[in-house]
Amino acid sequence: MLIGYGLVVGLDGTGDRIRNTPFTRESLVSMLERMGVNIRSEQLDTENIAAVMVTANLPPFARQGARIDVAVSALGDAESLRGGVLLVTPLYGADGEVFAVAQGPLAVSGFAARGQAASLTRGVPTNGRIANGAIVEREITFGLADQPSLRLALRNPDFTTARRMSAAINARLGAGAASVADPGTVTVGRPQGFSGDMVSLLAEIEGLSVDSDARARVVIDEVSGVVVIGDDVRVSTVAIAQGNLTISVGETPLVSQPAPFSRNGETVVVPRTSVGADDQPDDLQIVERNVRLRDLVDGLNALGVSPRDLIAILQAIKAAGALQADIEVM
Repeated sequence: MLIGYGLVVGLDGTGDRIRNTPFTRESLVSMLERMGVNIRSEQLDTENIAAVMVTANLPPFARQGARIDVAVSALGDAESLRGGVLLVTPLYGADGEVFAVAQGPLAVSGFAARGQAASLTRGVPTNGRIANGAIVEREITFGLADQPSLRLALRNPDFTTARRMSAAINARLGAGAASVADPGTVTVGRPQGFSGDMVSLLAEIEGLSVDSDARARVVIDEVSGVVVIGDDVRVSTVAIAQGNLTISVGETPLVSQPAPFSRNGETVVVPRTSVGADDQPDDLQIVERNVRLRDLVDGLNALGVSPRDLIAILQAIKAAGALQADIEVM
């Protein structure tokens, strides 16, 4: 992961306010001094420049001269980076070394429009990207071809998937070529009779087909009411009752006026509230043992439950010990 501090110029009056952002002013003065222009004693007042943070990820095996994408984000009070150009910005790694240099025009997807009495903003106009906007200056040396063994990391650690990977590699290269170190790692070594290097070995096994074993999981987003149920989710025998409770509150205030020609009377508002509750309980529904995802969804749909009710039902089934899956709440 790389990061750098730079300046975006060419903005149409949507940049930082120099008087409010001293770091933008100091950066502008320092840049012009390097160009041979001394304005340190002058009073600056421009809104066409913005201080930004530039971030990027150095991909594996990136060589010197290769280009990578960069993301640019405003650091001060700039309103928009649309139409701006990023000046030369060194990108540093965690060790403080410069690994890439970024520069180029920004592409901003969001926009902002403002009038005297209203404004409109879509997206985030203070964030932008530069495709192929940085040139790699320093390489990370790694001799892949000379390695006698490598460790393959699973994106989703799983014992069954790791064992299947090891078996598929051994079937292709011979017994003992691969072994399972842990649920997330498969160690692969070059067999004695293999004629090529490690790159050739990886090319030999990268096309192998392995069926991954997915963990039974139910993902719930309580904010948006989205529920995602995996195919391996199972439910033991359980009875479900879901009642529809509706509570209505109505306000119909009355206006009380004094009698005609009264001296001390005044008009007041008399509140009047009506509260009602409608509870329509449903019959118990039996969900048979070890039903699959489709049967579970059909059974819950038969109850006429909403996504919010579905979340509560799934959590209750899990609390009862009948849901054979993990529930993850986002």
